[in-house]
Amino acid sequence: MTTTPEPPAGLDLPAYFDRIGVDRDQGPDLGSLRRIVAAHAQTIAFENLSPFTGREVPLDQEALTAKLVHGGRGGYCFEQNLLLKGVLDALGLRTTGLGARVVWGRPEGAAPGARTHMLLRVELPQGPHLVDVGFGGVTLTGVLALEPGTEQPTPHEPFRLMPDGPHGYVMQARVRDTWRPVYTFDLGEQLLADYQVSNYYLSHHPASPFTSGLMAARPAADRRYALNGASFAVHHLDGPTERRTLDGPSGVRRVLEEHFLLDLTGLSGLDAALARLF
Repeated sequence: MTTTPEPPAGLDLPAYFDRIGVDRDQGPDLGSLRRIVAAHAQTIAFENLSPFTGREVPLDQEALTAKLVHGGRGGYCFEQNLLLKGVLDALGLRTTGLGARVVWGRPEGAAPGARTHMLLRVELPQGPHLVDVGFGGVTLTGVLALEPGTEQPTPHEPFRLMPDGPHGYVMQARVRDTWRPVYTFDLGEQLLADYQVSNYYLSHHPASPFTSGLMAARPAADRRYALNGASFAVHHLDGPTERRTLDGPSGVRRVLEEHFLLDLTGLSGLDAALARLF
């Protein structure tokens, strides 16, 4: 007889499934993993409001559950993927945290940066797979087999993994018929302590984009929403991109609530932080 593992301390598993709108009866299999990843990515937005407003970004399961599940907020990669890791571990899946070096938006040939991104390896009977619900503008809404060189569909863009010499692999997304590199990574396990070091830099250092600017992203069924400062974009999967500049803190707040589905109550100091954008 198999037994379901106990959820990590602080994780409210029933509330998590209610939050993402998925039936609680999910098993440790590929079908469940696909349902959870797609629903999580489309429900819990990528956002950096905590460091942008000078708040700490704790990574324990109790804090993640309070913020992303009960609090109606989102978060960035460490928050999103550590929450998901706790859920998958509780379902009986075997997961490994990995670290990545972001190349999205960097000039071609630029020296690689630090491992400031997190993704997950998940072991399945079909073989190892990768999930990542925390990258922002091209967050994975699907599950990728760890099979280099194979174009793989997701509910949004196709993705592929390519060998990348000493860096291991490069994750690529096909955007408007162009393959664009997202990040490089290898299969070395990263521990919570590794993430805490990177998380401290990203949430405190004045040069970090998460302390100096505002970012939010959320995929919907047929589009992706993206916010960069006061610039709001809607990327239609089968159509053009709509762009507009928001007209002040109240306009940004409205977009955060309506399109990124964020509960901003209790986020004191938000309007003062938003005013820095104008």
